[in-house]
Amino acid sequence: MKRRERGAALLTAMIIVTLVATLAASMVWQQWRAVQVEAAERARAQSAWILSGALDWARLILKEDARSTRGVDHLGEPWAVPLAEARLSTFLAADKSATDDAPDAFLSGAISDAQGRYNLLNLVAQGKVSEAELEGFAHLCEAVGAPSDTPTKIAAGLLSAQAAEGVVPVAAAASAASGAAPAASAPPAVQAKDPAAPLMPRSVAQLGFLGIDPDTQRLLAPYVVILPRATPVNVNTASREVLLAAIKGLDLASAERLIQIRQRSPFRDLPQVTREVPALPPLEPTRLAVNSSFFEVRGRLRLADRVLEQVSLIERRGLTMVVLRRHRVSSLDPGSS
Repeated sequence: MKRRERGAALLTAMIIVTLVATLAASMVWQQWRAVQVEAAERARAQSAWILSGALDWARLILKEDARSTRGVDHLGEPWAVPLAEARLSTFLAADKSATDDAPDAFLSGAISDAQGRYNLLNLVAQGKVSEAELEGFAHLCEAVGAPSDTPTKIAAGLLSAQAAEGVVPVAAAASAASGAAPAASAPPAVQAKDPAAPLMPRSVAQLGFLGIDPDTQRLLAPYVVILPRATPVNVNTASREVLLAAIKGLDLASAERLIQIRQRSPFRDLPQVTREVPALPPLEPTRLAVNSSFFEVRGRLRLADRVLEQVSLIERRGLTMVVLRRHRVSSLDPGSS
């Protein structure tokens, strides 16, 4: 009997020890997890503040450019010089010994002219497709190898999306998409919202809303943009493919010639462009310009094995810089694997 009691007591003691060890391990794990969550949240907040500071720096550069420029924006200005990846501590302290214990954080970024790309909203105006813009955009799609039906598909999708948002009459959007003339008796107000209409894309990455496949999106991404309103193309910053879309009758050879000329001396006005290519028809100020109001700011922060990228769209209104939208993407650094 005593031996049996001693065995039961030993078993009970082992069970208690196991229970205590399990509870202790659980508490240690929960504490470790809380520390990791807190560290990740702190790193996220610090990264967001750093990228916000980089955005403020870009706004300051654009503001100073607005003060010094004379209505001309080109790729030889300070805002167009990208910031190569540099260790963040070099910006924070001249004494390296003060930052030896700081984590390795590297910052890079660039400002690009959003009007150096073709604005897809130029395709539609007042509830109908602009034939001149559609023809120009077709030249761009042909130059980059996009499918031939891309221009009409995007234009029809934008009209339907605008109608669904109440921007243009539904009847006008439907007739423009089908190629038929709108009925004379159709009222100018929006009649009803089409539940099957696509969402309005706010960026090139959302062109899938309009039925554009990923491969075509990748082809168009370096050359097109979606801005809040129709804008002219900046002849001083646009690529030759974008110049084909903005200047009627322009060929690739003439577009390359314009780029070589502006590298030596930026265009100060549209008549100067006409003098360089006299065979062109009169240039339209609504389609071409020598300055810009919209800029895209890209910031990239690399912290340990994590990378946080931020893309912001800025509109310059005189000396006021307005951030219209901001998008952040977090990922693992491919070089860390």
